[in-house]
Amino acid sequence: MTQTNTRMIGVIGGSGVYQIDGLEGASWVKVKTPWGRPSDQVLVGRLNGLAMAFLPRHGRGHVETPSSINYRANIDALKRLGCTDVVAVSAVGSLREDFAPGDFVLVDQYIDRTFAREKSFFGPGCVAHVSLAHPTCPQLSAACAMAARQARARVHVGATYLAMEGPQFSTRAESLMYQQWGADVIGMTGMPEAKLAREAELCYASVAMVTDYDCWHDGHDAVDVQQVIATLVANSGRARALVAALPGHLDADRAPCPQGCDHALSHALMTAPDKRDPDLLARLDAVAGRVL
Repeated sequence: MTQTNTRMIGVIGGSGVYQIDGLEGASWVKVKTPWGRPSDQVLVGRLNGLAMAFLPRHGRGHVETPSSINYRANIDALKRLGCTDVVAVSAVGSLREDFAPGDFVLVDQYIDRTFAREKSFFGPGCVAHVSLAHPTCPQLSAACAMAARQARARVHVGATYLAMEGPQFSTRAESLMYQQWGADVIGMTGMPEAKLAREAELCYASVAMVTDYDCWHDGHDAVDVQQVIATLVANSGRARALVAALPGHLDADRAPCPQGCDHALSHALMTAPDKRDPDLLARLDAVAGRVL
């Protein structure tokens, strides 16, 4: 018999997505983590029978920059609350003509160009190497794609996300180079979030909302904040509708992930048990408790 557990969806809302409509019994919960303070309190409740937790990535009022976000605390907080799956919603620029502003993109690959962020829960005293060959969960991504179509969004399934440090937008030379690398969309928050979700053994799906054509496109002005905000406002309703539709595409009883996201640490730990740092192990209680 296939072992099941109760599913809980963690939704990380990016630029333009600061709330979830229709959560039953909703309350904001303050979560303490050994990695510091998350971006905000977490809104927990139930949506059409499915347990859900919502965390605004930049904090309510958009107070955190892409580099100042405490990604480790955010992922730990969701795992600590019992989340089994994470749906990350974010704004991106498009590096492809056919990915137009207003479109939704289900990301399945990343190129990480960030450099000023803590990228792992592990370190000296407890070394671990997880596989990131397939950084998002196909099963969860498929459910998000169906929910997005139900929300009447134009959806592209499969794309490579170039994660840049920011907070400035790209130069034209960078934008053209990223195209040559094979990147499809560009954003500032996809990494190290996806890496940390894998270390925490969480299924992770990335829903990228296209706001602009970055600055490579000769037929469009260079990206500016006003343009981004205008498209975000138009997209935010569809994003909330996507979240509302998710319970209809996911079972409340959750079987093990076919890709193995929920067992990513099974063969990842390298440090001998008698050499592991007790202080670091204590900090890993939520994200790595299954194997420690």
